[in-house]
Amino acid sequence: MATTNLSYYDKATIPNAKSFRFGIVVSEWNPEITKNLQKGAIETLIDCGASKENVISWDVPGSFELVFGCKKMIQSQQVDAIIAIGNVIQGETKHFDFVCEGVTQGIVDLNIKYDVPVIFCVLTDNTKQQSLDRSGGKLGNKGIECAVAAVKMAALRNIGRSKENIGF
Repeated sequence: MATTNLSYYDKATIPNAKSFRFGIVVSEWNPEITKNLQKGAIETLIDCGASKENVISWDVPGSFELVFGCKKMIQSQQVDAIIAIGNVIQGETKHFDFVCEGVTQGIVDLNIKYDVPVIFCVLTDNTKQQSLDRSGGKLGNKGIECAVAAVKMAALRNIGRSKENIGF
């Protein structure tokens, strides 16, 4: 696990997000973590040029439901990239393994099937403290990092689609 805050970014190295539309699908499970990730993602998208109107956010009950929520958003919202935000904390049963595998494979499948990048922002930690540290605590906010990835992937998706220089 990282030991330093990795959530700093240089806007000069990121395409302007002004012309992009973003989706965020957020798990309601562990909201003290997922809502912090969502807040970091939204603030970063706006800081990178996206308008509030071009950031759509949906809630789903848990991390396992992220895949279906992202699929429905791709099919109905004409977004340039989606950030899937969730949190799974290791427990005493194999449930953790099944949820993590299912969500990971589901997001991979969406990225293969559709022409909309889906960014994996699912914290899979051993303890709640580790998740808190990575959702706005001492290790930064993975929501910020995933928003930067979403902007870069939206730009990559749109190469050749417009005459406007989306730059890298």
